[in-house]
Amino acid sequence: MANTLTNLIPDAFAALDVVSRELVGFIPAVARDASADRLALGQTLRSTVAPANTTGADITPAMSLISAGDQTVGNKSITISKSRYTKFSWTGGEQRSMDAGPGFLTIQQDQIAQAMRALVNEMEVDIATAIKNGASRAFGTAGTAPFGSSVGDAAQIKKILDDNGAPASDRHLVFNTAAGVNLRSLSNLYKVNEAGDESLLRQGTLGNLFAFTLRESAQVNNATAGTGASYQINNGGGYAIGDTALTVDTGTGTILAGDVVTIGSFKYVVATALAANVVTIAAPGLRAAVADDATVTVNATSVRNAGFSRNSTLLATRLPDLPKEGDQASDRKIITDPRSGISFELAVYPGFRMNTYFIGVAWGVSVIKPEHTAILLG
Repeated sequence: MANTLTNLIPDAFAALDVVSRELVGFIPAVARDASADRLALGQTLRSTVAPANTTGADITPAMSLISAGDQTVGNKSITISKSRYTKFSWTGGEQRSMDAGPGFLTIQQDQIAQAMRALVNEMEVDIATAIKNGASRAFGTAGTAPFGSSVGDAAQIKKILDDNGAPASDRHLVFNTAAGVNLRSLSNLYKVNEAGDESLLRQGTLGNLFAFTLRESAQVNNATAGTGASYQINNGGGYAIGDTALTVDTGTGTILAGDVVTIGSFKYVVATALAANVVTIAAPGLRAAVADDATVTVNATSVRNAGFSRNSTLLATRLPDLPKEGDQASDRKIITDPRSGISFELAVYPGFRMNTYFIGVAWGVSVIKPEHTAILLG
């Protein structure tokens, strides 16, 4: 099948198309894994997670040694789960026709940009989904965009990360454009005499807030909540601070991984869906003890903006696999997307009087530190 180029073959034509690009906020904010090039598709890389140390004791002089301090060291994994490409083709006749008008290379450049756009958006969605499912706790009201009247929502996300012990540096707050509009409408941020900077008023640049680098994304997850209702804690002695596996009863419907549930005064992110009457919330677990029959409320469908430290989430990317002997591609180039910083492989595969161009990349995403990630509902 040939390209449809009828409307692009006038005697004189100025190629003025500018490829649209969605906002990318998650990709620049997460950590990149430098060892991903040694992973095959579907292979897992594990990083160690040291357990919390609760063995504090008084020092008492004695002639005998105390017992060993054995620990079970955990791990988090990241898998190269996707190897994807986009493609387009050109015949020799099509190239000749375009060189009489806008120029083949001009159109090809835009096609490459559109190909990278599709892959970057898919990668951004995967990161947003991983963070939505892998965060520790949440703040905000489902269905209400944050920053409606103040910057206090960002302060609450800071509090969650601080309480969880997240690093104070290299934090990022990624939100959709609805939250961005609210934030840009706050007078204490755009008034130069109050903000001390005219960049927001003149250029719309958000900059930093409460040690967060502010970023917008077009792919912030809009999570559909489970149908769970009327669930209660089912444990005679209740649960203590730090507990994660919670037995529930009396309720109906589903509680899904990534759901936000309210228990007492806190909103927790569900790490493992309800099964056999047990729902597991993410680390570091309960922030306050809960009693038997405490209500477990599933928050409604909502936008999942996120605040996190860079080291909380890993993005592993590499070029697609290639046999040692090579394949039938006549040429290969590595091109880097200036917006996301992701490098792609551009490969040209010749056919009979035509070529097909492939833009490819492989990647995987994992939240390795839930404690360093929080959700800002919208």
